[in-house]
Amino acid sequence: MKQVPAYSIGVIISTYNNPAWLEKTLWGYLFQTLPAHEIIIADDGSKEETRQLIDRFKDKLPIKHVWHKDNGFQKPRILNSAILAAHSDYLIFTDQDCIPRKDFIATHAAYAEKGYFLSGGYFKLPMNISLALTNQDIENENAFSLFWLRKYQHLKWHFKCTKLIKNKSFCLLMNAITPTKATWNGCNASGWREDMLAINGFNEEMQYGGEDREFGERMFNMGLKSKQIRYSAIVLHLDHSRPYKNQKALEKNRIIRQNTRKTGIFETPYGIKQRY
Repeated sequence: MKQVPAYSIGVIISTYNNPAWLEKTLWGYLFQTLPAHEIIIADDGSKEETRQLIDRFKDKLPIKHVWHKDNGFQKPRILNSAILAAHSDYLIFTDQDCIPRKDFIATHAAYAEKGYFLSGGYFKLPMNISLALTNQDIENENAFSLFWLRKYQHLKWHFKCTKLIKNKSFCLLMNAITPTKATWNGCNASGWREDMLAINGFNEEMQYGGEDREFGERMFNMGLKSKQIRYSAIVLHLDHSRPYKNQKALEKNRIIRQNTRKTGIFETPYGIKQRY
């Protein structure tokens, strides 16, 4: 029997006008071995179709819908609103296009520790498989089976397919030897809410491109460490375009991150406190 944590766990899912992918992601939270105390959907201004979808899940999952008016890419701001709306001690962050495996929340809970944040992983699916996945595929975990994906969905083999090998010893080894640093990844990361409030949340001055990494860099500046669980805590990343990506914002974000690392600042001057 799995031990139930003594603290409460919430999941924050960012979304923007993609109810088809959000629905598949929410299916994954129906089948968790360790359910969340709350699921907060941080909605960066989606239209009515998304609200209707969320309403259909409210009798199945402990959902809160946090929404603001669409005014361009404001993901850091809506994530800060979600942090404020949360009541849980521990928060897992992910996106509308990331379907969690059944052990997703339980794995984050198993590795959670004061003084640390967790850096999880994802496996990116091509568009044809992203479209084909059904509720049943997610419930019976075929969607996470490398054998099933290769034989029945014709997934091409590449090294990143090893992320789908569900063997504890193998995963521990790969977590230890991977050259990828344990950074804050917006699609799969977790930490203590009190630490997020201490660094004043996300930098609302930033747009797409590194805003999640900057959040983690300020956690490092505050003295926190990170744990690598990219092979243990897995989500399936559904394919999509990124029309909000632009070079001007990327350059601005690069300068902000450079300043964060250079100065050692941990509390952003453009975060939660500035609203009041």
